[in-house]
Amino acid sequence: GIVGVFGYGGGVIGRYSDLQDQFPSIAHFHTVRVNQPGSYFYNTDYLRTLCDLWEYRGSGMMNLHGSTGDIIFLGTFTEQLEPIFFELTHVLQQDLGGSGSNLRTPSCCIGKARCEWSCYDTQDMCYEMTTHYQDELHRPQFPYKFKFKFDGCPNCCVASIARADMSFIGTWKDDIRIDQKAVKAYIGGDIKPNAGAHAGKDWGKFDIEKEVIGLCPTGCM
Repeated sequence: GIVGVFGYGGGVIGRYSDLQDQFPSIAHFHTVRVNQPGSYFYNTDYLRTLCDLWEYRGSGMMNLHGSTGDIIFLGTFTEQLEPIFFELTHVLQQDLGGSGSNLRTPSCCIGKARCEWSCYDTQDMCYEMTTHYQDELHRPQFPYKFKFKFDGCPNCCVASIARADMSFIGTWKDDIRIDQKAVKAYIGGDIKPNAGAHAGKDWGKFDIEKEVIGLCPTGCM
């Protein structure tokens, strides 16, 4: 709450040096959080624009991405905050992320964009929840921070279980499906285990009962 941008209660974290006389170039070193694209998809033009903006308006140091997810701009002066905010929102069409006692920037795994295991559209749900809870994202009103994270499956690639207060995890809702031809090919050696990563050493005969079925935690196989 020391510094910020007009209309927002979050997104900017105030940092000041206790040794401003000795280090005037870092008398202020405010951090700006930027709402990341869904599943962290960027193109190079976008990344260059972000870097150019921060080289011009800030220290040039960035962090991509912490456990919250945001693009982190590290180090700028108070008088630069409104110009940074204007360029982010009006030129890049990019919003600030969350900070303080509010809803933090929702984040999602790569989802159906590239992953065959995703059981729902994580990007669509993350976008829906982000836009629905804009007020909670930018105007702190909780006793502590609160996080949504969206995992398309129990592999939990955005660590929703460990790193969120409300976890959305996709699960399979049908009978377990097994490709019996592929299983036979795997046992027969036609498909190399771990894509051949364990080749060149004698690991002994493959035991599907011991190495797969016996390890299934739910006994579904």
